[in-house]
Amino acid sequence: MTKRLTIPAALFIALSSFIGCDKQNAPAQTTLPAATRPQSLSTIAMTLGNRQFTLEVASEDSTREIGLMYRDSMAADHGMIFAFPDEEPRGFWMKNTRIPLDIVYVAGNGKIVSIRSMKPFDLTTIESGGAAKYAIELNVGIATSAGLHVGDSLQIPESVTKAAK
Repeated sequence: MTKRLTIPAALFIALSSFIGCDKQNAPAQTTLPAATRPQSLSTIAMTLGNRQFTLEVASEDSTREIGLMYRDSMAADHGMIFAFPDEEPRGFWMKNTRIPLDIVYVAGNGKIVSIRSMKPFDLTTIESGGAAKYAIELNVGIATSAGLHVGDSLQIPESVTKAAK
């Protein structure tokens, strides 16, 4: 009787080990394809109005294109700065963007050109209303609560001014 129990037990252990190895070698499962997952970008500290923020830097076409898409939330003291190689009228939309945002358009000299609000998933282009080299996205209402106004000047960190490609 002992032999009958030992063989099934040994077989069970062997199969369990085999199945365990298979799971370890399997690719990691994610809910979103790589192109649609929130990106991980370098960050900078920046003062906007009366508050300090941590901003992710989107300075290349590929990172600017995805921006804050596919995110469910963002900390109140976080945002994203989009840096462009040239200064011209800009327009942003909210395709695949789940959280309501403020967008602060900024000229190359740091002067705020316009501040607008954007709704989740809205495909309407939100125009800058003037030439802008930067755009800063924050949670909706944060631009006002931080005391930002059109015409204010912002100090754009040198790392951002040199990063645009």
